[in-house]
Amino acid sequence: MNRRVVISGVGIYSVLGKNIEEVSKSLYNGTSGIGIDSKRKELGFRSMLTGIIERPNLKKLLNRRQRIGLPEQGEYAFMATAEAFENAKIDMDFLEKNEVGILYGNDSSSIPVIESIDRVRETKDTTLLGSGSIFQSMNSTISMNLSVIYKLRGINFTVSGACASSSHAVGMAYFLIKHGYQNIVLCGGGQEVNPESMGSFDGLSAFSVRHDQPNEASRPFDKDRDGLIPSGGGASLVVESLESAIARGADIVAEIKGYGFSSNGDHISVPNQEGPTISLERCLKDANMAAKQIDYVNAHATSTPVGDTMEARALNAVFGDSKAPISSTKSMTGHEMWMGGASELIYSSIMMDKSFIAPNINLVTPDEDSERLNLIAKTTEKELNTVLSNSFGFGGTNSSIILSKYSK
Repeated sequence: MNRRVVISGVGIYSVLGKNIEEVSKSLYNGTSGIGIDSKRKELGFRSMLTGIIERPNLKKLLNRRQRIGLPEQGEYAFMATAEAFENAKIDMDFLEKNEVGILYGNDSSSIPVIESIDRVRETKDTTLLGSGSIFQSMNSTISMNLSVIYKLRGINFTVSGACASSSHAVGMAYFLIKHGYQNIVLCGGGQEVNPESMGSFDGLSAFSVRHDQPNEASRPFDKDRDGLIPSGGGASLVVESLESAIARGADIVAEIKGYGFSSNGDHISVPNQEGPTISLERCLKDANMAAKQIDYVNAHATSTPVGDTMEARALNAVFGDSKAPISSTKSMTGHEMWMGGASELIYSSIMMDKSFIAPNINLVTPDEDSERLNLIAKTTEKELNTVLSNSFGFGGTNSSIILSKYSK
């Protein structure tokens, strides 16, 4: 079996906006979602920069039992999922009568763990932790909570692959649906934004310290970049077989044409060129496409000196002749980490739908590897039929996904 796989609904809750409409405007206008969190200075952080996002109020949307197991990133994921299901024309009646799976990317849940340990140390009584603590603290917290809230009865597990987690989640759903094991899978990624979850990264000096210009701090491919900016939120996609989407009368957002993956098998935190190159080539092969057929690449590029350099070399190896337009939406969002793969597929689908390329803001002078790329520094009107999005992570995990406009 080799079925066509499409995206029938998307939803997002990010530093660029609380829904698809708001995010679309921010992408087009090149709006930065980066700001200062003074609490990080109080905690002794080297960097106070972060993506700025408001916690949603779920009291009118979920009952207490449903809310009690959701951590911060689970709240963002719920908001994104509610929008995705609405856009996909899927309601609770459909979910109760049909099998829908969930594959969600998440690789941490820090606050519930920290708070439970602090309480036990203070009280010496584990019974005071409450019934929601365990469900908030597990890495699988989002998939387990959403599967119960939405009565999902298909595949159900969390993908933990560092900053490629949610991209791999979409890729796995694509494989399952393509080969007939599932018809519909909710995919996505959630990322907490609290400072407590970012202390170790800060300790590695991974973050930018450009505090005087927060909106100019994320500078993918620019020679003056000094580190990434942590960010987060929630992003959800309804991935479905073409037959199922047509039968339901769904509006098709995009078709998933290819998924590539690889592992660097090298350093745990320092990327190389070979791994990303293999991921890109495997993705093109799976889609049965040549590099020249890709109209736009949303780069992983996080604004770190080594990471951007290695990706630039990989992109040159694959797209050097075709000169595909490239930008990194992380220049606006910061690094959304576990959520980034899913959110950037959504950002790419928005660009494809509205025929523009979002800018790689803050790109003043590309470095020597990046200057050979066709980097887009300003919003560019362009018809996009096929786009590719990269996501890479610690441990050398790599994921690349190709989306195309749906055509019969």
